[in-house]
Amino acid sequence: MTRYYLDERGTDLDALQDRLQRTDLIPSHEPLLDGLSDKLASLKKAGVTTLANLRCALKAEKSLTSLSERSGVDAGYLRLLKRTINGFIPKPRSLREMDWLGADVTACLSKAGIKNTRHVFEAACGEPAKLARNTGISPEDARDLLSISDLCRIQWVSPNFARALVAAGNADPATVAAADPETLFEAIKKANHNARFYKGTVGLRDIKRLVVAARYVP
Repeated sequence: MTRYYLDERGTDLDALQDRLQRTDLIPSHEPLLDGLSDKLASLKKAGVTTLANLRCALKAEKSLTSLSERSGVDAGYLRLLKRTINGFIPKPRSLREMDWLGADVTACLSKAGIKNTRHVFEAACGEPAKLARNTGISPEDARDLLSISDLCRIQWVSPNFARALVAAGNADPATVAAADPETLFEAIKKANHNARFYKGTVGLRDIKRLVVAARYVP
C-alpha cells in the first residue's frame, strides 16, 4: 500500500539536503541554504540521521534548544528548518473544506469514519471501487474524491486547487510531477477561469514549485 506521507525514517539528511537545494525556497526560507552542508553534518554528529529523528528533535522548544547546544547549530536556524520540513509533510485536509460534496455523500463518509483526505486515501487503497463499496457513495464520487485526496498530499495543494488540477487533466501527483510547468500553468489558469475553483491567481513560479514538490510524494 502506498504511504500517505513520505517515509521519514527512510529519508536521511543527505536526501533532505538534496531536496532543500532543489526546491525554490520562498525568500524567508532561503537562509537555510547558507552553510547547509556543514550544518547538516553537525546535526549528524549530534546523532540526528533521518528526517524522523530531526522532526522529533525539533518538535518541542526544549529539545530544539538541546539539539542546538549539542550540535552548535543556531537555534534560530533550527526553528526555520522546522517550519520548512514540516511543510514537506502537509496535514490531511478536512472534508469540511469540500463544500461541493452533497449531503448524502458527506453522510456516507461520516458513517464510515472518514473525516479527511488521509482517511479517504487509506480507505481506498488506490482503488475508487473499494472506496465506493466501503462507504456507499457512487463510483464517480469515489473516483473524484480519491483524486482530490491524492493530490492534497502535494505541498500547498488545497481541495479547491486539487479540483483545478483534475479539471486541467492531472488526477494524481505522478502526473503533476511529470508535467511541463508552463503547460500546466496555462491549463490550470484555463480550468479555473471556466469553473472558478479558487480565488486569486497562482503564478508560474509557484507552479514550478508545485511540480518539484509533487516529485517527492510517495
